[in-house]
Amino acid sequence: MPPVRNLRPGYTIVYPNRDKPASRATKSIVVFLLLVSVALMLIVTLGGWSKLQGLKAVNFAWCAAYLVIAFYVARWARGLLPIAAALAILLLILTVIAGTGVSGTSWFDRSHAGFAPPKTIFGSGGLDPDALGLVTLLIAPIQALLIAFAMRGFAQGWNVEVEVPEEEARRRGRRPPRRSSPRPAAT
Repeated sequence: MPPVRNLRPGYTIVYPNRDKPASRATKSIVVFLLLVSVALMLIVTLGGWSKLQGLKAVNFAWCAAYLVIAFYVARWARGLLPIAAALAILLLILTVIAGTGVSGTSWFDRSHAGFAPPKTIFGSGGLDPDALGLVTLLIAPIQALLIAFAMRGFAQGWNVEVEVPEEEARRRGRRPPRRSSPRPAAT
C-alpha cells in the first residue's frame, strides 16, 4: 500500500522530471527496445524450436518479464530500469555466445551439410539457420541500447515529487486530484 500523503489544503503533487522531453523520449525508447527484444526472442524461439537446447521455458519467461517491465516502465516505474538493464546484460552475453558459436555450434554452422533444418513449435519448417543466426546477433545491439537507455532513464529521476499549489499544477497541464469531502462518522 502506498504511504498516506498529508498534503496542505490547496496543494498537489507533481513530477517535474516526467514533463521533460528527454525523460519522455527515454521512456518511449526503453519500452520500444523491450518490445523489440521480445519480438526477436520469440522469432528465434519459435523459428528454431526443434534445435534449441533446453532453454525454451526460460525464453518464454524472459519474454514475459520484459513485457511486464515494459508495462510498468510505460507507467513511469523507475525502479524496474536497473532490473531491465541487468536482464539485458545477461541476454547480451547469451546472444554473443550463441551467435558466434563460442560454446559449440552457431545457427550459421547449421546451414552446412549434415545438419537437419530447424522446425517450428508446430512441426513445420522453421526459419533458415542463417536467418536465425542473424536475428540472434541482432538481439545483442538491441540489448546494448537497452542497457544504455535504461540507465539513462534511471539517472533522470522520474520519481522526484514536488508539492505545488493546485493553480501551479493546472498551469503545468496537470489536473489536481478530486478531493472527496469528509463524511460524517456513522453512529
